[in-house]
Amino acid sequence: MPKEIKTKLPTLAELYGNVEAVNKQNKLNLILNAEPKKEWIKQHPFVKNLNYLPIERVEYLLTVIFSKWRVEVKEVKLLANSIVTTVRVHVKDPLTGEWDYQDGIGAMPIQISKDAGSAIAFEKMNTSAIQIGSPASESFAIKDACEKFGRIFGKDLNRKNNISYDRIYAMIDGAETSNNPSISGELRKEVNDCKNENELKAIWDKNKGLGKEFTKLIADHKDFLQKVRHEEENA
Repeated sequence: MPKEIKTKLPTLAELYGNVEAVNKQNKLNLILNAEPKKEWIKQHPFVKNLNYLPIERVEYLLTVIFSKWRVEVKEVKLLANSIVTTVRVHVKDPLTGEWDYQDGIGAMPIQISKDAGSAIAFEKMNTSAIQIGSPASESFAIKDACEKFGRIFGKDLNRKNNISYDRIYAMIDGAETSNNPSISGELRKEVNDCKNENELKAIWDKNKGLGKEFTKLIADHKDFLQKVRHEEENA
């Protein structure tokens, strides 16, 4: 068996606020299958009811969760009037140190002049069509590959029926609260779901007699909220 590399994984609170985990493997699974932050989700400007996660958010998550990752372009080809790119996204498992990967495919139509009369009239192709279409198709391919790592990368954004990962939460909450029975999984989630310090203070005022563990939970999330606010103010 490969020797375990002791790498500190980020908590969900460090990413954008959610429950904490203690078991390393379950912690990674929990992170990968958490819902994407609602503020990061965008609606497609042209396709109705189609949600997506921007490429900059996907790359941020790759860096924060895996630290080391790279994109291998496997193929670029022309299919009908679209540039089609196939990529392989390699990531370094933070627990084992081994490399893993997922493949993805993306396509971008080539921009043709409105008076072309045909979608494949390439003599009417806009001058910047290839320059715009090539990186766009690669971005779509990267996102397609990353969705296969887990829900946090946008895997289930457009699915009507999703599988619940409550069992993972319950396992982790059970492990974490066994030595701290005064802090339930529900209370932890309530704290980590807070979006501002006023909400956090209200929970603190209501439960501040629960001891040091609860005080630390509140303090950690308060630090997270302050970091988020600082990043947004300096963005």
